[in-house]
Amino acid sequence: MNRMHIHSAQTAVAVVLAHALASAVYAQAQVEQHPIPEIIVTAPYGIGIDAADVPSSVQLVAADDIQRLHVMDVTELLNRSFSGVNINHAQNNPLQPDVNFRGFTASPLLGLPQGLAVYQDGVRINEPFGDTVNWDLIPLSAIQSVQMLGGAHPVFGLNSLGGALSFRMKTGFDYQGTGIEAHGGSFGRIVASLQHGGHNDSFGYYANVDYFEEDGWRDYSKSEAIRFFGVVSWRNDESSQLDLSLSMGDTKLRGNGASPAELLAIDRKQVFTHPDITENSQVQLILSGQHALSSSLVLAGNAYYRDIDTDSFNGDGTVFEECEFGDDEFLVEDFVDLNGDGECSADDDDAIEVAFDMAGNPIPAEMDGEELNAINNISRRRQDSYGGSLQLSWSTQLAGRANDLLVGIAFQEGRATFHSMTEVARLLENRSTSRTGIFVEEFLTDVKSEVSVASAYFTNRLALTDRAHLTVSGRFDTTRIRLNDRTGASPELDGRHRFERFNPALGFTYRLGQATTLYANVGESTRTPTPVELACASADAPCNLPNAFLADPPLDEVVARTAELGLRGRAQNGMRWNIGAFYTLNRDDILFQTTGGAQANVGFFDNVGDTRRVGIELGVAQQFERFRWSFDYSLVDATFEDSFAVNSPNHPIFEEDEDAPQIVGEGALQVPSGATIPGIPKHQANFAADFFVTRGFVIGGDLLYRSGVYLRGDEPNLLGKTDDYVVLNLHGEYRFSNHMTVYARVENVLDEEYETFGLLGEPDEVFPEFDDPRFFGAGPPRGAWLGFRVRF
Repeated sequence: MNRMHIHSAQTAVAVVLAHALASAVYAQAQVEQHPIPEIIVTAPYGIGIDAADVPSSVQLVAADDIQRLHVMDVTELLNRSFSGVNINHAQNNPLQPDVNFRGFTASPLLGLPQGLAVYQDGVRINEPFGDTVNWDLIPLSAIQSVQMLGGAHPVFGLNSLGGALSFRMKTGFDYQGTGIEAHGGSFGRIVASLQHGGHNDSFGYYANVDYFEEDGWRDYSKSEAIRFFGVVSWRNDESSQLDLSLSMGDTKLRGNGASPAELLAIDRKQVFTHPDITENSQVQLILSGQHALSSSLVLAGNAYYRDIDTDSFNGDGTVFEECEFGDDEFLVEDFVDLNGDGECSADDDDAIEVAFDMAGNPIPAEMDGEELNAINNISRRRQDSYGGSLQLSWSTQLAGRANDLLVGIAFQEGRATFHSMTEVARLLENRSTSRTGIFVEEFLTDVKSEVSVASAYFTNRLALTDRAHLTVSGRFDTTRIRLNDRTGASPELDGRHRFERFNPALGFTYRLGQATTLYANVGESTRTPTPVELACASADAPCNLPNAFLADPPLDEVVARTAELGLRGRAQNGMRWNIGAFYTLNRDDILFQTTGGAQANVGFFDNVGDTRRVGIELGVAQQFERFRWSFDYSLVDATFEDSFAVNSPNHPIFEEDEDAPQIVGEGALQVPSGATIPGIPKHQANFAADFFVTRGFVIGGDLLYRSGVYLRGDEPNLLGKTDDYVVLNLHGEYRFSNHMTVYARVENVLDEEYETFGLLGEPDEVFPEFDDPRFFGAGPPRGAWLGFRVRF
């Protein structure tokens, strides 16, 4: 492969810095010419404070920055603009990546531990069934600003273990006029948006339609998405405001997952099996407002309703075995191979679990003379949620010092129905799957879940002196989760779970002069087990994720405790800088333990003990007259703190060294305390630069470095990491006038072949000649796009 190898984190950072002297300018230019807001919201919505007084790391990107970067979607924006953020291509669809921040994840995929709370206009948009986040339903062109608070922030509620991410959408008071933008190019990609907004003294309106379509750089990967966002607003001077927004989305995404290492070596465009289709449709209503009761009291509140339907169809290698019963062959789920020949026979083997169809008949191993060597996982998820919150902020004097108190209450109810079936199928020549209409009785799932969360929270900020501020905050959550089997065949699946916890936080800021601030904080936050985890938590009854659920033991909630210390400021030459360190300990972390499957998607969820994330973050940005640059670097050392046994039946050590001391059971390995958590790069850096050739002509580029990661399934760290990689992107923009701009972007200019993550699977289920169990999520090759933007 044509890989750029970086042999150490130090070398990588040196390379980036050598090319550096060029991208936080990106951000700083905006400070000089298009000032970004300095107000940070430190509660789910409402009153904000000066960024310098926030007692934690904080990052903010505004609409002008989004427009200047020419990124395609919100995840690409986060990856290139926010320190400590990286994405991986688990699905190999640009709208379905896992977003990782400080080693915590927000993903659209069931089965991953979700550790970030994500908000849109003050409403938490982690979905109720698995706390997943559907990035494909957030229209980038309708976003006014994006804010990331690092660390455990209890005020933001569940899942804010690693941080809280907030999107504020545009209103007619933010955007006036009509705008059209479109770009197209490589991979058959077409992205377009149309927006229009305006206001008078009291009323405003804004509407946005956003469209995405592409064939994909891999085979059989065509996707499309259309999103709408609209809002009507009312303002009464500065004392009252009201916004009613409607979000709608309809997406059809093909993400054909990771590929075996040996297949990537042959052709990086090929897919392992297909199709893998996810269709999302959403309707969301948010009503929010606030009213100044007096000069010191502000009452704010919101109410929302979300409805999202998800249909998925995933063709995959089979999880069944053929077994001889006299002259017949049938499919079986499992058997004990008594004679050790690796094949199933009713005459020679024991504990044979026959697969039955919906009529209770054994399923033959062949149909029309062809082997049934594949499966289709078909699922339908219907989720609706509603809720509201009310909060009061009070600015007053306490012992002669300014004091700001915010108290709030919130309630949310999330209901989901999950129906799934597994169909036996044939694997066709192009590695797609056939339809047979034969479904496996044992793998039928029809579950209803309800998640109710009632909360009370507060945050109080006291000015100890003119320079020092102390912030105390906390949140009490009561979470009730109810599971009901709707098939009538598994009443043992029915369950009631309740979690209650108060999480506190304490923060401190001190201004060392006008331009430098010291900040420190300690806090904790909670993640309760999700319905999908609670329904699949038994080693004795593993699930074909995300399909078959059975009665399982309860899981403990995850509690994250974080300590953070940092400095940020601005030099006299306009340079902005920040440096910080953090320490996060997760108690009773939850991990998906695989027991098999072609891509390790059969298994169960389990509390595996404590995990730790320790890191350093630094950033710098500067603007000169015709040049702007920025650089940021983060180190995240993520480790398992407790030793535990992990299921990893596809690990090559079982064949290479049967007497290895790490083997502690059939398909099980011992993970030592201190082992690195897979999938989290230890080092990452972003560098960007822009040069103004003329006032309207800008050229620039950005450079992304990520160090290698261990593979999922190699929790003991017995195999090597993926390779480090550096990706160079270039862009240019020419502004004809304030109304017309054309731009171009080239991504992965050097056509680097790289992988963002990996896992261990069973490639021989599809390719009998393959014996390397490593699967990789490959990054996209070089691509180029040309676009225009018109504003009336």
